[in-house]
Amino acid sequence: MELLVFCVWALLALIPFPGATEEIFEVSVWPDQALVKFGQSLMVNCSTTCPDPGPSGIETFLKKTQVDKGPQWKEFLLEDVTENSILQCFFSCAGIQKDTSLGITVYQQVILDLQPAWVAVNEACTVKCQVPSVAPLENLTLTLLQGNQELHRKNFMNLDVASQRAEVTINVKAQREDDRCNFSCRAELDLSSHGGGLFHSSSAIKVLRIFEFSQSPQIWVSPLLEIGMAEAVSCELTRVFPAGEVMFYMFLGDQELSPFVSWKGDMAWANATIRAMETGDQELSCLVSLGPMEQKTREPVHVYSFPPPVLEIEELYPSAGTDINVTCSGHVLTSPSPTLRLKGAPDLPAPGEPAWLLLTAREEDNGRNFSCEASLEVQGQRLIKTTTMQLHVLYQPRLEESDCPGNQTWVKGTEQMLACIPKGNPTPTLVCTWNGVIFNLDEPQKATQNHTGIYCCTATNQLGSVSKDIAVLVQGLDEGISSTIFVIIIVALGVGIITIALYLNYKPCKIERRKLPYRQKEKNKEEESQFAVQQAEKCNAHNC
Repeated sequence: MELLVFCVWALLALIPFPGATEEIFEVSVWPDQALVKFGQSLMVNCSTTCPDPGPSGIETFLKKTQVDKGPQWKEFLLEDVTENSILQCFFSCAGIQKDTSLGITVYQQVILDLQPAWVAVNEACTVKCQVPSVAPLENLTLTLLQGNQELHRKNFMNLDVASQRAEVTINVKAQREDDRCNFSCRAELDLSSHGGGLFHSSSAIKVLRIFEFSQSPQIWVSPLLEIGMAEAVSCELTRVFPAGEVMFYMFLGDQELSPFVSWKGDMAWANATIRAMETGDQELSCLVSLGPMEQKTREPVHVYSFPPPVLEIEELYPSAGTDINVTCSGHVLTSPSPTLRLKGAPDLPAPGEPAWLLLTAREEDNGRNFSCEASLEVQGQRLIKTTTMQLHVLYQPRLEESDCPGNQTWVKGTEQMLACIPKGNPTPTLVCTWNGVIFNLDEPQKATQNHTGIYCCTATNQLGSVSKDIAVLVQGLDEGISSTIFVIIIVALGVGIITIALYLNYKPCKIERRKLPYRQKEKNKEEESQFAVQQAEKCNAHNC
């Protein structure tokens, strides 16, 4: 009987009582608090302590996918989470089901808007920070930052809890020192009261640009451009900020130029080189841009064709006595025909006709410059171009007395050179011999008595040669000094005689000039007395 009672007790011990299993197993979910960015996904893990769990899963209206599982857990992926919800995670154990809930809070990205991104100096810009959807809104704090400096902080405890939109806006007055300032927005969502933590999120950084652009650009260019010729042009902008970021675009008609941009302080400018290839009226334009601003300036230019005139000399190297023609004409590409003038021509040619000159080449014409001048009126401005050429007259050598004296005196012991420069074209070579030996004409010689004698000099070029004897006399140093003193004495005597003669001639004149006032005064007195006598006689005749 006792054995039977023990078996019944053991059997009853093995049968679970209602509620015992519920108390001994648990269900949990991870994460315990979910904060999901709008449209993102969330991984959820449900687990239990039941050693042999039965049916299990999650209940949610969100799109879910089971991605993994174990004996006592399951993992799910929730996709495209766009609104707040509560997820239920459940497990059953020995016919008993237990569940736990997970609150999912959806928030949207913190958005910072800067309008406009480029702001003129002293103008206002708007900085707006917003979170389109967040809950619970009363737990949110938004902070606007300029760099690391806090500009404004706002919480939403007093707003309608049904609203899920958070926004904070401030206006900033633009100053130059604010250029390139960074603005950002930071959101803090405190879910500690809901069993969560403190969540942070920040917006993208926005950069504020400040500019000053109050004046139009100026173009510096000549109103007249010659076709095919390089011409420097520039476009200038004053009082602009930041000057280093100004963009220049320059055009001549449809031809884009390649400007070189420079800047200093509040001034920016661009230099370029233009080469017009078509004649007529054209337009030079300069487009300047800075941030959102653009300004364009245009300047009219006129392109003309005026090549230098054509100067022709029939023969550039004629022999002396040869007749040659010199012609001055306008270039065929010049339109209209220019006015021509040939230096040395007796008359001006008719319009459109060349100027010419006929002359007989002479020795003195060697090295003579001829100039052909053309003048053309373009847009009321007189333009002048000149072409010059030099004439080279060929003639035989000459040894003239002025450049090659026949008698030369040297002073003994001094450095001397034979003075003889030949004339001729081409330039002649000169060879002088002394006692049958060629004399060195390039280096000074120390004069001795032996240098006295006759030197034979011959000048030669392609047209002929000419010779001349030069007598050299070498005097002693004393003789040279005596001769010099003699010359000085003669000159001094001459000057003295002339001075005395001028003085003697001048003195009577001086005395005579001193007497002139006295004689004039006596003459005036005599005339006055005669006049008085005549008046007295007239008075007696009339019984005055």
